[in-house]
Amino acid sequence: MAKWFLEEDFSDESRQLRDSFVTGNLTISVPSLLFYETLNALSHSGLFREEELILAARALSRYGFNVWEPKGKTYEQSAMLSIKHDISVYDASYVALALHLKATLYTADSELIKKFPENTQHISTYKP
Repeated sequence: MAKWFLEEDFSDESRQLRDSFVTGNLTISVPSLLFYETLNALSHSGLFREEELILAARALSRYGFNVWEPKGKTYEQSAMLSIKHDISVYDASYVALALHLKATLYTADSELIKKFPENTQHISTYKP
């Protein structure tokens, strides 16, 4: 979601996904850590002052994502995927959620795409 706020590779495609979500043409489900990860990326970009980071936090909290808390089988699967595929638990939580929901995970992370080709798509392939 940081690409929604930053100008970087594939930000335009990421914003197309956002626009599809905002107009009701797409559902977005996220692990609860997404909010912390996004704000962390924005904070470390060096482009956001305190006030702007607070505004970004407000915007993220108002989008109305389907938020999944770490619990149950999906949480356990995050741990298993992390170990089995040598990825961070953070990344594994997104994959586990996509598997649980039988949904596509759109990402710019080439490692995840390579390790989970059936469940991931590069964000550049998203077409509204």
